[in-house]
Amino acid sequence: MAMLQLQVLAPSDGRVVALGILGLTVPLQLIACVLGFLARDPVAGTGMGILAGTWAGVALALLSSPPGTRSLGLGVLLLCSAVAMLVPTAAASSKLAGMVVMGLSAARFALTGLAQLTGAPAWFTVAGWTGVVLGAVAAYAALAFELEDVRHASVLPVGRRAMGADTMTAPAQVQLGSVGREAGVRQQL
Repeated sequence: MAMLQLQVLAPSDGRVVALGILGLTVPLQLIACVLGFLARDPVAGTGMGILAGTWAGVALALLSSPPGTRSLGLGVLLLCSAVAMLVPTAAASSKLAGMVVMGLSAARFALTGLAQLTGAPAWFTVAGWTGVVLGAVAAYAALAFELEDVRHASVLPVGRRAMGADTMTAPAQVQLGSVGREAGVRQQL
């Protein structure tokens, strides 16, 4: 998508980009959303759910519109998604890498929404470069979290702090101590 916004790809390539988003991005983020909620991680579940839905909307708009056109409806959707992404961003304070990825996602959606609403080429350029930066930061975060999971130790810094600081070192009893008080475990909310 960033390459479309930066005009590296021709507008006619938008359909291929849309199919790639629908075939790869949306399903993977939807799976991550479900797994996040099942793992009792509402930040991951909410963030990935908003991302999956937003990217599905973007892809469907690309597929159903003539190449290179803008959409006021898509602009509004993206601005609403940007606001919604602020919720998991604010809640992700124990893992700075995750917080930065979600915050950049919110910024990217807001910038792309402004581009769609105004049609100003400068907004598309800024949104595109924000997407490039977001892609790099997200790749780093994904690698860091994946290495942690595989090696059961921190390899690359992800900025764990507060309740997330001892995730890799605390005994299981400490990490699971509050599970009995969580929603879905109690008899009533």
